[in-house]
Amino acid sequence: MILTTKWVLAALGALAAGLGTAGAPRAELAGHGGFVKDIAVSPDGARALTASFDYRLILWDVEQQTEIRDFNEHRGSVNAVAFLPDGKRALSGSDDGTLMLWALDSGALLHTFRGHTGKVASVAVSSDGRLAASAAWDRSIRIWDLERLSEVALLEGENDNSNAVLFLPDGKHLLSGGHDATIRVWSLAEKSVVLRLQGHEFGITSLDVSADGKRLLSGSVDESVRFWDLESGSEIRTFLGHEGSVMAVALSPDGGTAASAGVDRAVHLWDLEAGVELGILAGHDQPVWALSFTPEGRRLLSAGADEVVRVWDVASRVEIGNHHTATPPHDGAPGDQADAGGESRGAMLFRKCSVCHTVTADGGNRAGPTLYGLFGRRAGSVAGYKYSEALRDSELIWTEETVNALFAEGPHEYTPGSKMPLQQMPDPKDRADLIAYLKRITDPANQ
Repeated sequence: MILTTKWVLAALGALAAGLGTAGAPRAELAGHGGFVKDIAVSPDGARALTASFDYRLILWDVEQQTEIRDFNEHRGSVNAVAFLPDGKRALSGSDDGTLMLWALDSGALLHTFRGHTGKVASVAVSSDGRLAASAAWDRSIRIWDLERLSEVALLEGENDNSNAVLFLPDGKHLLSGGHDATIRVWSLAEKSVVLRLQGHEFGITSLDVSADGKRLLSGSVDESVRFWDLESGSEIRTFLGHEGSVMAVALSPDGGTAASAGVDRAVHLWDLEAGVELGILAGHDQPVWALSFTPEGRRLLSAGADEVVRVWDVASRVEIGNHHTATPPHDGAPGDQADAGGESRGAMLFRKCSVCHTVTADGGNRAGPTLYGLFGRRAGSVAGYKYSEALRDSELIWTEETVNALFAEGPHEYTPGSKMPLQQMPDPKDRADLIAYLKRITDPANQ
C-alpha cells in the first residue's frame, strides 16, 4: 500500500470522476491516481498529455475528454511533459532523474536519457524538434540531442535548484528559473548566461514565452505574476491577486491574455496590455499546478491536486462539461469505531491510501495496484500492474499480520526495493482500525 507524505496529503482532496453521456465530452479528464503536475497540448490541439504524481503519463482526446492510453515506465513522480513538433512523440521528466522519449501512437518507450542526479522538474523541446532541455534539482540544466539520443551540453551556474526551462523560438537561447528567484537567459553556443531578470522576491515556479520570443511571463512563490520585455530585460508589469504561491502561468497564443494559478485553487485570467484581471475560473477544490492553452487560444486546460484536468472555454469562462465528485466509502467496520460525524477511524486513515489505490472489482490499478481481494493474495500478483522486482518476485502473502508489519516497520524495512514510499504507522490502534476497515471494503463477498 502506498501512502503519500504529509505535505502531499494536505494538497490532495476527494477523488474526482467526470460523468457524461455517450458521445458528449466528459466533465473533466479524470484518471490519474495522484495530483497532476504538468499539461502539454499537441501542436494540432487534438490531444493533451498529463504528468502525475502517480508515476504515469496519460494521453487524452481533448474534444471528447477521454483517455487514449497511459505510459507507465518512470519509477517516480512525473513532473513535466512536452510534445515534439511532429505531435507523434513526447518527452517526460521525473523524480527518478530521467527523461523518457515516447512514441504516442504505439505507446512505446523510445529512449531513456540519464545524467541528472536530482529530480527533473521541467522539460522543453526546441521549435525544430532537434534538441531537448531539462532542469533539475541537481542545480544543472542539460541539453539533449533528440536525433542522436545523447547529451550535448551541461549548463552550470544555477545557485539553487531549477524549476522551469524554456527554449526561445530562435533555438539559440534558453530560459531558466528556480529557487534563487532569478530568471536566466542562456546562450546555447556559449553555454553561459547572457541576461538575468530579477524582481521576484522568492523562487520561480513557472515560465512561458510569447510566440515571437519578445515577452516572458513568470510565476513565483512570492504570489506574483510578472510580465517581462526580453529585448530590454525590463519588467513591464506585475500582476497581484493570488493568495499563496503561483505554481503555473500560461500565455495565450496571440500574446494578449495570461493565465495563472496556484495554491489558492483559482485560475486567474489577465489582460496583458491593460494590466487588469479579466476574471477567475473557479472549479478546482485543491491547489492548481499546471496550465496550458490550446493552439487557437479558445480553450484553457488546468490541473492540480484534485487529480483531474478541467477544460475551460476562455471567452465564456465556463468549464466544458458537468461537474460531479465521487468520494470513497465511509462505512464503519467491526473494531473500527465511527466518530461523531459518522466516519470511522479506519475510513479516515484510508483517505491517504485512496489517492493511489482502488478497492472495488472494477476500480483498476492507479499509482498502486487495486486492493480488491487483498487479504490472502500474494504480493506482486495483480494483473496489469508494473511491480518492482522486489515485489514481483516476492512470496509474501497479504494477511492481517503482514499488513500490520508493513506499517509497523515501514516499506523500506519490510519490503526493501519496492516502489512504496517511506511511511510508518507507529500507533497499533491506528493499524488495527485501518486493517479492520480494509478487510471490510476489499472483501469480494461484501461487494
